[in-house]
Amino acid sequence: MATSPEALPSEMRALRVTKFNAPYELCTIPVPKPGPHDLLVKVAVASYCHTDSMVHGGSFKSKLPQTFSHEGSGTVVAVGDKASSFGIGDRVMCGVPLHPCGECEDCTGPVESYRQYCTQITGNVGVTTDGCAAEFVIVDARTTTKIPDSISFLSAAPLACAGRTVYRAIRQTELSPGQWLAIVGSGGGLGHLGIQFARAMGLRVVAVDARDDGLALSKNYGADFVVNAAREKAEVVKEVQSVTGGKGVDSAVVLADHAEALAAAITRMHGTLVQVAQPETISVPFAEIIFRDIKIKGTLICSPLESEEMLRCVAEHGVTVRTNPFQGLDRIEELLGLVRSGKLRGKALLVVDPEQIEAEKRLGVKF
Repeated sequence: MATSPEALPSEMRALRVTKFNAPYELCTIPVPKPGPHDLLVKVAVASYCHTDSMVHGGSFKSKLPQTFSHEGSGTVVAVGDKASSFGIGDRVMCGVPLHPCGECEDCTGPVESYRQYCTQITGNVGVTTDGCAAEFVIVDARTTTKIPDSISFLSAAPLACAGRTVYRAIRQTELSPGQWLAIVGSGGGLGHLGIQFARAMGLRVVAVDARDDGLALSKNYGADFVVNAAREKAEVVKEVQSVTGGKGVDSAVVLADHAEALAAAITRMHGTLVQVAQPETISVPFAEIIFRDIKIKGTLICSPLESEEMLRCVAEHGVTVRTNPFQGLDRIEELLGLVRSGKLRGKALLVVDPEQIEAEKRLGVKF
């Protein structure tokens, strides 16, 4: 195992879920040691995601105590014996899946975009295993992505899940430049990224949101049209059809809970709905599927190659991440206050190591 020439500490601070629905605890725990395929990353930034609230509430029945956050960025300080594609000092966007089996059809088959679906993984960072809200984190080299010099740690951390999720969702629509895409629930952390990714792919974007500030955010990030969903469905459908030549959008990506029926209604005949939001159940009238041939796809996060493609898109097209940084792990309650206030625009995150943020300025980061 290769390690940083600087001596690594034996202990670290970590924000942990010690009891479901109880306050996070800032604990001192041992610094973990990487296995053969692992990287030990010195965390620069840990981002907060809606999934973190699900972990905190016990939705995934995670074994406690557990360090939270599955959106992280930082610098590699130790490399496992079989993680030869990475080196000490590499800046990385942390991977989420840990230890894919390398033998199943999803791991070895011809479709690279299925790699993240291996059912034999040992866990997901920050979801069922210790996460990024700590001074160090173990991630799998096979699912972790090197960060281009132009992209900052502050942007890369939220891209680790939010970016990977919405980028793949748009790819799953299989649309071509010039076609219409609706992003339903466009005015949040995933939505403002999705608008920019779609525009970078040459798509025309209808942004749908039920909040005035969400609509304003969507417009600011480049949506061609914004549509207020806080009205009767028939009115929303009529407006979308009026700007898409009377047919509706070619595909819709659903980012908001319980918005799938509206998304189907604004999609043209034979179109595709890609479901990202995770309510307990989704409900679409049978007529949309049977009589209008609307196809429904699910999606997870990017595969390893899709993750690299996503970061290239960010670097080449200047995709920006709206962030709300809080300095230090001990600022978690302030971060949660913003999240729960309903006033969060973009992504909330914790700066774990400000020295790494300062050091990367020498690289000329732009985004």
